[in-house]
Amino acid sequence: MSAAAGSDTPVAVLGAGSWGTALALQFARSGRPTRLWGRDRGQLAVMARERRNGRYLPFGAFPESLVVEPDLADALHGARDLLIAVPSHAFRSMLTELRPVLGEETQLAWATKGFELPKGLLPHQVAREVLGPKRAVAVLSGPTFAREVGAGLPTAMVIASPDAAFAKALAQDLSSTNFRVYTSTDIVGVEVGGAVKNVLAVGAGLSDGLGLGANARVALITRGLAEMMRLGVALGAQRETFMGLAGLGDLVLTCTDDQSRNRRFGLQVAGGRSPAEALEAIGQVVEGYPAARALRDVAARAGVEMPLCESVYRVLYEGVPAREAVRGLMTRPIKPETQ
Repeated sequence: MSAAAGSDTPVAVLGAGSWGTALALQFARSGRPTRLWGRDRGQLAVMARERRNGRYLPFGAFPESLVVEPDLADALHGARDLLIAVPSHAFRSMLTELRPVLGEETQLAWATKGFELPKGLLPHQVAREVLGPKRAVAVLSGPTFAREVGAGLPTAMVIASPDAAFAKALAQDLSSTNFRVYTSTDIVGVEVGGAVKNVLAVGAGLSDGLGLGANARVALITRGLAEMMRLGVALGAQRETFMGLAGLGDLVLTCTDDQSRNRRFGLQVAGGRSPAEALEAIGQVVEGYPAARALRDVAARAGVEMPLCESVYRVLYEGVPAREAVRGLMTRPIKPETQ
């Protein structure tokens, strides 16, 4: 990708949910010819007719440069740059479907967050397994709610890639008056931040749902950031990444605002619903639920202690009452804050 190419070379966004639609809108608003593809042809037909995603982003009218494309081959034709916006459990199958039709020069980015079960792989590790090590790849992350991006409200995010030039060009193509994009080469750190914050946001929902107060919420965010940082560094990330948009920024956003599905999921479980009932009530993918299970295994393999994330796992998968999990955290041995 080059900055010059951004004005006339199509970009294909694969995944027409809330976040895929929001990012397609942002590309189109920035002047990039954009194709939006998804698996639900019926819903795509409605979106094409109404020129908006009425299900998820009713206030985001589609610019003329945004085309809803129900055929994957047509969406990919002539597009050098692809952006995948599917849940983590569908990421590998999407890459596998793309592998035989990708050109050698096709560059790939994704907005997928989370660890893949059962191995606990980060998205860039999955991409390397499926597509090999030579293709230019990048991840988009940061404190962003799709509804606000779709509405054109001011937003900042980060794009990480081992290829700094690719990250910069993609950032230029996405940036506009109300959308500020920063770049990073720490793809491990940005992906770890995006995965761990979902689990901690569930924890914040549990805490607030129990009425434990603002002090408890801030303690969870602060100590959760320490857990995120410990794991990230153990996996090869840069510590400073976690003080930025993909770490602290995304963590605070998802722990404190009810637009977060993960936070709402925690609130519902704290209110007495089972995890299955809470998932059904939300009606969209809640990445923090499978991430809690994957993260437990990843942390164990890395030899990293993550008591907050472990407590969320125990509530969701072992049926431990949330208040009992909190009591266990509060009675842990005293230790220095920096450990």
